[in-house]
Amino acid sequence: MSRGALLIARNNSQIDYIKQAVFAASRIKKYMDIPVSVLTDNSTYLTKKYPNHPFDKILKISDEDFTFKKYNDGIYARKSLEFKNTSRFNAYDLTPYTETLLLDTDYIVSNDLLNECFSQEHGLMMYKDATDFSRWRDLDEFKFISETGPTFYWATCVFFKKSDTNKCFFDLVKHIQEHWQHYRNVYQITSAVFRNDFAFSIAAHIMNGHVDGGLIKPMPGKKHFITDRDHVEKIDEEDFLFLIEKENTSEHFPVKFSGNVHIMNKFGLNRIIDDLN
Repeated sequence: MSRGALLIARNNSQIDYIKQAVFAASRIKKYMDIPVSVLTDNSTYLTKKYPNHPFDKILKISDEDFTFKKYNDGIYARKSLEFKNTSRFNAYDLTPYTETLLLDTDYIVSNDLLNECFSQEHGLMMYKDATDFSRWRDLDEFKFISETGPTFYWATCVFFKKSDTNKCFFDLVKHIQEHWQHYRNVYQITSAVFRNDFAFSIAAHIMNGHVDGGLIKPMPGKKHFITDRDHVEKIDEEDFLFLIEKENTSEHFPVKFSGNVHIMNKFGLNRIIDDLN
């Protein structure tokens, strides 16, 4: 039996996800003491820029598929950039581990909490609930995938074991992605952008018999996040300082936090990583 974390890093024209992956992997190894591998479409860039990278294995994936989406950098800057988000279903077939913790590159660990995944019996785990530091924003979009759709699951953090059931699950995610317009219509999803959160949630709904069920178990602890309208002010070992958008103003308020956190402001995260290096 082998255990480890798996990241997916595909750069677009302005966001260096490989830089994020190197940073995230270094922290996973520091706080969780497990090997980390990466799926990337630019292994040459990774090995050339980061010759002392922390990865156990570098696994190559296609660089062809992408769409476009809006990225915020706080409340004033917004850009339409390539969204290379179509490789997650490959994680099951390409992972070098029998038990895998699949994480986004902007999910930053600060403790060993997620090691609990490896010491329990469940084969598939994801977060269903999450905490936004603003406390005022409408989080309905993170409760259900649409007004008439099933429960929303975060594909940001996924734990899975090799099994026939999970092979079927990831194959179904691939099928949903390949026939996205059909499933978007069936589940009345208003967003035209394909999201892994939606595909994983739909796959769970189908495999549970089109009702909420027990296929997916909750990840350890709570999922915390900042949106891309917030700012990362400082990362100091386990401690974070964020500036969170205030309601109906152009101001922000500070929040200090210690723990694992999903930092959706990709530009802000990359700036902090540069400052730390």
